[in-house]
Amino acid sequence: MVIFRVSAQHAALNDGQFDYNSWIPNGSLLLCEPPPTTKGQSSMQTLLEVLPNVGDTVKIVSAVWTLSDKYTDVVPLGTYPEEHFDEPALKQMIKEFQAELSYLSEEITARNSQLKIPYPYLNPAVIDNSVTI
Repeated sequence: MVIFRVSAQHAALNDGQFDYNSWIPNGSLLLCEPPPTTKGQSSMQTLLEVLPNVGDTVKIVSAVWTLSDKYTDVVPLGTYPEEHFDEPALKQMIKEFQAELSYLSEEITARNSQLKIPYPYLNPAVIDNSVTI
């Protein structure tokens, strides 16, 4: 559970922020008026009044870009550049974990290839081995 929370769940919540929130009506982080309470009463004008102004929009998009940006020194989940374990049983566990991640990555890649809008954020191949942002 801890490994999932600090790797896959973090990636699922963090990595897609720009993809989904850079189109402000899709997921604005700031509303300037209360949202409508009655269906069918909204207009383009009321929508524009609710959404943030251009300056705030630039700040929001800049923030989600920064939070979603991948760094050049990313280490994928299950990859351990430094060898910390000498015990054969632990090395075997790591190999099994890496094999399972590889299998899951292939499955997710295959499923995503059939989708109009793929969801890559839970693919082990693109999940960081750290929650560093």
